[in-house]
Amino acid sequence: MANTPELSDRPRILVVGGGYVGLYVAMKLQNKVKAHGGIVTVVDPLPYMTYQPFLPEVAAGQIEARHAVVSHRTHLNNAELITGRVTAVDHANRKAVIVPTDGEPFELGYRDVVMAAGAITKTFPIPGLAENGIGLKTIEEAVTLRNKVLERIESASMMSDPAARRRALTFVVVGGGFAGIETITEIEDMARAAVAKTSRVEQDEVRFVMVEAMGRIMPEVTEQQAEWVVEHMRSRGIEVLLNTSLAKVENGKLELTNMPDKTPGEVFEADTLIWTAGVQANPMVRSTDFPIEQRGRVRTGTDLRITGDDGPIEGAWAAGDVAAVPDVTGGLPDGTCVPNAQHAVRQAKLLAANIYATRYGVGQVREYEHKNLGAVAGFGTGKGVAKIMGLQLKGFPAWAAHRGYHGMAMPTFERKFRVVGDWFSNLVFKRDTTQIADLQTPRRQFVEAATPKPKAADKQEAAAAK
Repeated sequence: MANTPELSDRPRILVVGGGYVGLYVAMKLQNKVKAHGGIVTVVDPLPYMTYQPFLPEVAAGQIEARHAVVSHRTHLNNAELITGRVTAVDHANRKAVIVPTDGEPFELGYRDVVMAAGAITKTFPIPGLAENGIGLKTIEEAVTLRNKVLERIESASMMSDPAARRRALTFVVVGGGFAGIETITEIEDMARAAVAKTSRVEQDEVRFVMVEAMGRIMPEVTEQQAEWVVEHMRSRGIEVLLNTSLAKVENGKLELTNMPDKTPGEVFEADTLIWTAGVQANPMVRSTDFPIEQRGRVRTGTDLRITGDDGPIEGAWAAGDVAAVPDVTGGLPDGTCVPNAQHAVRQAKLLAANIYATRYGVGQVREYEHKNLGAVAGFGTGKGVAKIMGLQLKGFPAWAAHRGYHGMAMPTFERKFRVVGDWFSNLVFKRDTTQIADLQTPRRQFVEAATPKPKAADKQEAAAAK
């Protein structure tokens, strides 16, 4: 274990993860804790928090990628920031092992710890998925996906081979939850705009396929609304394959399975495979001495303190996707909160207040109670579905509600302003379908320019030798 870098020796609140929970906890506590002579330390491998509900719009060119993230350095200027990962927590000894992005692992002591490591993409052992698929959990994936879709359309416009052209213009999304539905509809909206700008590709050549293993999509809305969404997608030419799962991917060839009898399904080729079939708690929590429940989350009480069989554990807190927080209003079948942004943001604010009350005696410790207000989803400009406090909306009103809610929920006024500016620009000037080329090979042109070219005499000698 390497020596500890020069870090503060003040009493530390260690925040593991800089996502929704980590960012809000640190923002709420950094000045207060500093005033008491302490320090808030945030450890995350990324220098920013990603507002994940905006990823489909980033992938579809509705929002500039940088505007969907919140810089830690900009908004946590009174906190201590470490770019790296917490790989283990020994709470009995108040020690955490940190692996910086560039450097040797070291141990860091703390007084209080907040487990806010969030969730990662949940996958299954499907042959070829890792080699051929892409998720939509990070801003980098959203940017890559946007450029790939636009590149495939542009490349297909110059292809004469029907099979290659068909493969390039086929886009598949696996997973019929909110993320999957928003992703495929937003991207289809962008693809439609891109196709309209070229005379060499017709809209009926572009194929979008949604694959969902269950018999319905979007469990967060009513069954009637879910059926309407399927009808809406099919009216746009999107194929919705329910009771269907992905069995295998090999060199761009997808093999599907019909559920629940598991008989062989359709086989076709596609250059773009997007995986949005669920998330799971960050597995790093298993490298701690905290109690873990069956879903792999840290067990907490309603006050957000990590809680074992013998009661709350002093100095240990958790919230968000990585925490099994009891939902007194009714949530998941096991009685815990649904892992979504609505709960994470509210839990984070309460967690910060409860830590402050417990550690410094200011305020009272309160219990977490929040009834889910509903759900909103956008399907491209002017299209969406929503269920808000029992009120069912679809079309433009739902789309407006979606933008209104997420515009307000986006952290910091500065980022809200930038996102709303993107939306306004797109309404006035239409969607920007410019592809940024060479993202995967940014040094290509420089390498070509810097590589010595053979002289004419050398070329002649080489030709003569042949």
